[in-house]
Amino acid sequence: METRIYKEVFFEASHRLFHYKGKCYRLHGHQWRVEVWMDGKVDSESGILVDYNLIKEVVHRYDHQVILNRDDPMVACLSQFQEVITTDGDPTSEHLAALLAGQITEACAGAGTPARVRKIRVWESTSCYAECSHEDL
Repeated sequence: METRIYKEVFFEASHRLFHYKGKCYRLHGHQWRVEVWMDGKVDSESGILVDYNLIKEVVHRYDHQVILNRDDPMVACLSQFQEVITTDGDPTSEHLAALLAGQITEACAGAGTPARVRKIRVWESTSCYAECSHEDL
């Protein structure tokens, strides 16, 4: 029998959309909200599908960070002063949803937990989110 769990995590981070022609081109910050639905088979010994802290630890890698497209010239400048997390494209909520889903699933596999992200939502404001489901990942 498959079981599904849900975890909500918040983090603070700044980003900019290098290829966007609008106000999001400028470096700015958000309180990001990540909602994760996972499914799989519960471990018979522990009775747990996934340790909720594993999900939190993956998401918190982005807490209080600057997230930029690796091709953004701002990376070289800011890297002189602090760590910068880079992505293979603009760090949109859509891109971060797929990226986090993969990282969470990978962390589960590394922990020997046969669970996968069924659905993930990444909110960049109280009224805007991007969502990926297993079929999209």
